[in-house]
Amino acid sequence: MTAQTIAERTKNLVAVAMGRTPADLVIRDGKWVNVQSGEIIPHTDIAITGERIAYVGEDASHAIGSETQVIEAEGRYLVPGLLDAHMHVESGMVTMTEFVRAVAPRGTTGMFVDPHEIANVFGLDGVRLMVDEAAGQPIHVWVQVPSCVPSAPGLETPGASLGPEEVAEAMAWERVIGLGEVMNFPGVFLGDEKMHAEMAATRAAGKTIGGHYASPDLGLPFHGYVAGGPEDDHEGTRLEDAIARVRQGMKLTMRYGSGWLDVATQIKAVTEKDLDSRHFLLCTDDIHAETLVNEGHMDRAVRHTIAQGVDPLTAIQMATINTAEHFGLARDMGQIAPGRYADVLLVTDLQDFRAQQVIAKGQVLAQDGKWLINLPNVTYPEWATQSVHLKKELTADDFRLPASSPQSLVPSHQSLIPSPQSPLTANVIGVIENQAPTRHLRLKVEAEDGEIKVDLERDIAKIALVERHKATGRVQVGLVQGFGLGANSAVASTVAHDCHHMLVVGTDEAHMAQAANAVAAANGGQAVVKDGRVIGQVELPIAGLMSNQQAEVVAEKAATVLEGFRACGSTLNNPNMQLSLLALVVIPELRISDLGLVDAVNFEFIPVIEKS
Repeated sequence: MTAQTIAERTKNLVAVAMGRTPADLVIRDGKWVNVQSGEIIPHTDIAITGERIAYVGEDASHAIGSETQVIEAEGRYLVPGLLDAHMHVESGMVTMTEFVRAVAPRGTTGMFVDPHEIANVFGLDGVRLMVDEAAGQPIHVWVQVPSCVPSAPGLETPGASLGPEEVAEAMAWERVIGLGEVMNFPGVFLGDEKMHAEMAATRAAGKTIGGHYASPDLGLPFHGYVAGGPEDDHEGTRLEDAIARVRQGMKLTMRYGSGWLDVATQIKAVTEKDLDSRHFLLCTDDIHAETLVNEGHMDRAVRHTIAQGVDPLTAIQMATINTAEHFGLARDMGQIAPGRYADVLLVTDLQDFRAQQVIAKGQVLAQDGKWLINLPNVTYPEWATQSVHLKKELTADDFRLPASSPQSLVPSHQSLIPSPQSPLTANVIGVIENQAPTRHLRLKVEAEDGEIKVDLERDIAKIALVERHKATGRVQVGLVQGFGLGANSAVASTVAHDCHHMLVVGTDEAHMAQAANAVAAANGGQAVVKDGRVIGQVELPIAGLMSNQQAEVVAEKAATVLEGFRACGSTLNNPNMQLSLLALVVIPELRISDLGLVDAVNFEFIPVIEKS
């Protein structure tokens, strides 16, 4: 935007504020939730011209003309539009436009999107798709350039890759706000050239570096990571994580999505330890379509934060001005004040926070949850909807786990593989409910006819990763505990952060093959099989991650997957979200990749089965 254009805008704002030019929209007699001063001010009017606020005060009658639209607030609260500080649209299983359709009527008027899911499938072309779609939205969508594509070079076969040159190129794009979460935290504290070059390109562009320190170690590696440049972090789960990050100058971004519920433990840093709440942000990170439709988005996160004993105004700050200031956007958004975008919510009850009316960029978008405007039509290119490439149709044999053959492509580990007559110990992935980390379990197992079978009594199922980008035909098989699946059950999914190969978990090899083939036939998505029947499925043909249908439709289909998990015996809060992270080899303790079982603490391959 040129200086002349800015000058024209500010002159118009002044003219409306002074009463020389009528406003386009005036909101009368509301309670101003003033997040910048920490006050709630009654009997407040707001005058809006174009996309921005010109006047906030006791009486805006001087700005009302014959064509001015007037909204009577009638004592309702006037709240800044909510901002999601860190999220992945792809986790909602819908396109960006459909995500906006789902969340804006609930009060979300800004999102900071890291599209590293689609980037892991399509590279910079996938990021460009998201940036272009963001430009047409009626709310603010800022894009962070993914920093770790792939998330762990050498530990998986990527569908695409991004490096410092691509990051530097994208930093010049409009609507790019910074670098997405730097998940390769060992690369930062060990001085990896690629990671430091990407962070340097971001700093040189004057933009924000997102963090992702997924280790409980708050010693020298943590200090080295912070010194490297990441400015926020959403991977904390404990009180001590919150305290350490804020003390070291980071913004603590607390997750409240579908599977990662980290607010309750970390908010105690504010409610019990009296840390300055202005350094705390709220985000959803990964949120499922069913959660969006049935429970909410950032409004849900605000309600939950308030329920932890946080003052409503403080909780609202965590979802508005704190986020805007962190990304250097406070002159434009995050507060109701002159010159800022007119992003205003009308809310009756702050304690039970729900938006009755939503205004974004000066336009009334929604009333009582119903859209009042049309959203853009978006068509994805054919190459974006044909991304599941398997070498052949899968069979039960692909999911066998031999007791005596290598379970990794790493030659150095083949000597560790025992003979089937030896006492056997299995390295098993242990699921932790509602958390991203897993446990590295070492459990005794027995071979049966030279194979390792599932153990329903101990809740040990098989997990497999099927390579789907290059059609190599590679299938890695391991063991997992925690899903609670019964006999003849299987679930397959191409939502497999961050590699987005195909993950399959099950208690029967033939059912695992059936689920995987159902997903491949749909060009991506999730499918649940029980007793030989597909009992739940959601088709996600865009990159194997997103549907082009509306969120309500996707939510209904996604609900069949959750219901399928339950029908198969799982009692986890959100088992498909838990499944989706089991291939994310940068989060401790144990993960699976197409190259083998990964010790995500020491970042090395280990065998699935070893001598006792």
